[in-house]
Amino acid sequence: MWPWPGDTQRAPPRPASRASVFYKTAGAAVREDHAMTARELQTIPNVGPAVARKLARLDIGCVEDLRGRDGEELFERLCGLDGCRHDPCLLDTFVAAVDFAEGAPPRPWWEYSRERKARARG
Repeated sequence: MWPWPGDTQRAPPRPASRASVFYKTAGAAVREDHAMTARELQTIPNVGPAVARKLARLDIGCVEDLRGRDGEELFERLCGLDGCRHDPCLLDTFVAAVDFAEGAPPRPWWEYSRERKARARG
């Protein structure tokens, strides 16, 4: 954690994220397109800005794009893209989003967590 108590040095510079480079170099129309995609995805229950960005990376731009998809497959693709294993709560959020897109009533993602854990216990 920075700064350490009693430390008067300045924090080292943070590396620029890919998003900041993108937004500095992309045109206004592209930035607006991404903003519209994020706003539409955030109309899905349990989907906030961070999850909307993850879905957009998987070529999901609207609720209709989730219909007929597999939340587990989307989660595995994202893990492969990022080269790391994401928190399984994100898996539950993806499953909840797909379920909602297919017409199910909105439910909190943690209900899907309980179901996933119950299936794992057998």
